[in-house]
Amino acid sequence: MTIPKNPKTKEKPQDSQHNMSSSLHQSQPLLLIHGDEAWITSYSSAQVEEFLKEHGDKEKLVTWRLWIRLVGWETRLILKLSWPSVTCALFTYMLTFVTLIFVGHLGDSQLAAASLACLGLQSLAFGVMMGMSAAVQTLCGQAFGAKKYAAMGIICQRSIILQLGAAIPLTFLYAYCGPLLRFIGKHESNEIAELGQVFGRGLVPQLYAYALVFPMQRFLMAQNIVNFLAYVAVGVFLFHVLLTWLVVSVLGCGLLGAALSLSLSLWVLVLIIGLYIILSPSCKKTWTGFSLKVFQMKGFWPYVKLTASSTVMMCLEACYCLVVYLESEMLPNPTIVLDSLAICINYLNWSNNFSSGMLVASSVRVSNELGAGNPRVAKFSIGVFNGIGFLISLVFSVMILIFRVGLVKLYTTDSEVFEVTHSLFPLVAISFLITGNHYILFGQAIGSGRQSVVGWVNLVSYYVIGLTIACLLGFKTSLGVAGLYWGLIIGTVLQTATVGIVIIRTNWDSEVDKAADRLKKSADDDILNDLVDDNY
Repeated sequence: MTIPKNPKTKEKPQDSQHNMSSSLHQSQPLLLIHGDEAWITSYSSAQVEEFLKEHGDKEKLVTWRLWIRLVGWETRLILKLSWPSVTCALFTYMLTFVTLIFVGHLGDSQLAAASLACLGLQSLAFGVMMGMSAAVQTLCGQAFGAKKYAAMGIICQRSIILQLGAAIPLTFLYAYCGPLLRFIGKHESNEIAELGQVFGRGLVPQLYAYALVFPMQRFLMAQNIVNFLAYVAVGVFLFHVLLTWLVVSVLGCGLLGAALSLSLSLWVLVLIIGLYIILSPSCKKTWTGFSLKVFQMKGFWPYVKLTASSTVMMCLEACYCLVVYLESEMLPNPTIVLDSLAICINYLNWSNNFSSGMLVASSVRVSNELGAGNPRVAKFSIGVFNGIGFLISLVFSVMILIFRVGLVKLYTTDSEVFEVTHSLFPLVAISFLITGNHYILFGQAIGSGRQSVVGWVNLVSYYVIGLTIACLLGFKTSLGVAGLYWGLIIGTVLQTATVGIVIIRTNWDSEVDKAADRLKKSADDDILNDLVDDNY
């Protein structure tokens, strides 16, 4: 079966087709369009799926012109999703970054305390909340592709309830985090741990903001409503800069004021996104209001299981660098080592947050296509996405190597710290090269509901193999901190390669059936049918 002609286009003269192969004649409608862009914007995923199904085993018989147009079609969809997702991720991360800049003007002890709290508390909370919301990425993305629009609101509400419940025990951890911070920052004084606890208490409202904003963001992203999220993230960032300046620099509210400003800015983000979901016509089909059907148990436990798998997967990912950081405290000259590693991890965090935007976009593409019953388009998207991710990562890696002297000097003027950090930057460049495809494959696994598989891969790759190698190289050789970093890289490479093999060996036709079954179990097929019938 071939893709039908676009009624808005005209065919080229007949003599231009004399030299086409027989297989190319079958795909003439794709080529006989006035310009690439006309074709790119004119055909649906279902039509491309039909073409890929017919020509999937005949790549050598189809001209490179056609495949370039297919890649262009997919690239356009990827970029349309990626740039707002990346913008949203970066500007959300910059809320914490700006807070630390203002705290730095309060004094070295305050900066050390806030940094320690962010490292110890936010890494864990972010992993838990982001992991739980990954289930929304999977199910809402597949529901949107399957046109089960009303089920998306139920899925989002279930996630919010579970995440609010998870925030309660984390509240006690935030409020009484002094002992934890003393354990993490062994080289720091008790005063810094106490100040970190003050900062942590100011971040308690942030927990409940996370519990709301992450599911709502994934709910909108699954519908390809991403531009709005990017604009809001930029706007809230500007608001946060002004608010933090007013609270810390003008009113002099100190460390607690800085933490509360960060929490308040996230609640502003929650309020804006929540009002958009409730009031916007764009969500009319997907948000049908608050419903008691959320609490029906038949579909609740399968959703809890998927959420638990997602949480374990993301927590293992988020805490990997933290564990390596803790190991570095046992090396000689811990102050220099920790400062150097902190600089490297900070740059790596920028790369991770950029790539996390790509993660969300790749998850949405795969889940939408699986939900819509387009396995070949999902597979094709994976290939194109990883190619784009590798090119972006390569550019960033080269830039890190070219500008490494200036990048290190941005953070330190100490000669010893500079030398150690400068020597680690080739490893940072390697990390940048890996990160893009690492997160993209991560997102594609989430989009296909492979959280439990990735969770086991993370456990073995990072904590069994990666950390073992890090300890051996760091403590049994002369590499020191570089050995620890090599262990981090090896664990990440192993994880990325393993997930890549899982993706390559996937039977995408069967994944379509699994996606439909997963959606039925997690939202309850009877509820789904009732919801859809009520809205059409």
